[in-house]
Amino acid sequence: MRMYDLIMKKRNGGELSREELRFFIENYTNGTIPDYQVSALMMAIYFQKMTEKETYELTMAMAESGEMLDLSDIHGIKVDKHSTGGVGDKTSLALAPMVAACGLPVAKMSGRGLGHTGGTIDKLESFPGFHTGLSTKEFKENVNRIGIAIMGQTADLAPADKKLYALRDVTATVDNLSLIASSIMSKKLASGADAIVLDVKTGSGAFMKKEEDAFALAKEMVKIGRSAGRDVRALVTDMDQPLGRAVGNALEVKEAIQTLKGQGPEDFTELVYSLGTQMLLAGKAANTEKEARDLLLDAVRSGKALEKFEEFIKAQGGDERAVRDESLLPSAKYVTEIPSPVNGYVSHIICDEIGSCCLMLGGGRETKESEIDLSVGFVIHKKVGDAVKVGESLATMHANDEAKAAASMSRFLEAYSFSETPPERKPLIKGII
Repeated sequence: MRMYDLIMKKRNGGELSREELRFFIENYTNGTIPDYQVSALMMAIYFQKMTEKETYELTMAMAESGEMLDLSDIHGIKVDKHSTGGVGDKTSLALAPMVAACGLPVAKMSGRGLGHTGGTIDKLESFPGFHTGLSTKEFKENVNRIGIAIMGQTADLAPADKKLYALRDVTATVDNLSLIASSIMSKKLASGADAIVLDVKTGSGAFMKKEEDAFALAKEMVKIGRSAGRDVRALVTDMDQPLGRAVGNALEVKEAIQTLKGQGPEDFTELVYSLGTQMLLAGKAANTEKEARDLLLDAVRSGKALEKFEEFIKAQGGDERAVRDESLLPSAKYVTEIPSPVNGYVSHIICDEIGSCCLMLGGGRETKESEIDLSVGFVIHKKVGDAVKVGESLATMHANDEAKAAASMSRFLEAYSFSETPPERKPLIKGII
């Protein structure tokens, strides 16, 4: 079998077989096939696209290119959740302990943030001492003992995806439905969970800007997961403005804690309950949506969800006292209000620009080596549809550098648009697949 033949076959619109895709993935992962040939194949796939069968076989070949975690010695149905990323997306911080408090084991692998989107691991490191560098043994033990563990992705997990994504990133071949779906699902399938709930974001702060593209990606990933024998569900959700009110690592942790106390922002709370409902149904912990939501509500009202979060933080080396005492979390030196320049209503927010403003303050990574300032960010007071008056605070900015703060404030204001009449509000949950 020759790589040249695979490139020509796909260039001419043919369907690659299971054997051909495994030959390509295996030999690219071990370094036998050079980047220039894989670049040619990626471009051919970009233009000719892939069939459902090809997408599934590519995903499985990538998932099996490294370690496939065996979680069979964890009791019960293991559930994982994945978000395609956005601004202010601290969902896992509230969702995982809430679901675990309902008796469903949550075995989750998470990543770090890059660019304008934040990472779950970075947010959790706001807790002094917290670490996600668990061994597989520790990971399983924690899930069995307290019902929840979150660890960073190991180098052995879907190594083909890491190589392939790095190459696609520099050859303008990222934006292909099959390649995106296989990249996400290869890691999720290799992580070993029995059921997976996906949060596919759409809007100006999401990777999938168009709603129809988000639905297409969600459907593709659900098909892949179910073909692999997993219970996979997807929610398509709005990311045309930041989720909740907090943007920035420690600030988002505080908002997640408030949500576990039943005091979170309405949109964020609704998303957490919607995703949690699907997780409980997938994990057979509830039979109906109402029963699932009632279980989640009870976990919050009884205080069990917050206690589970404390237990989780302590189990992974963090100072659990910070759950009850916010002063133990990182805080910024300068706290400044951003005033509205006009009277009227907020009509639009360029969501990814808000993420970029946080990045300017030091709250995100421009490269993988960048150091993050966990204390900086924004607490947004005015979102789309809200009435504003001149001088009224749009948001509170938390910063440690005055020059960065001035530049970030200017850019923040440019991300806001205003109107004289209230705009139409968009639904948070676009659909469930």
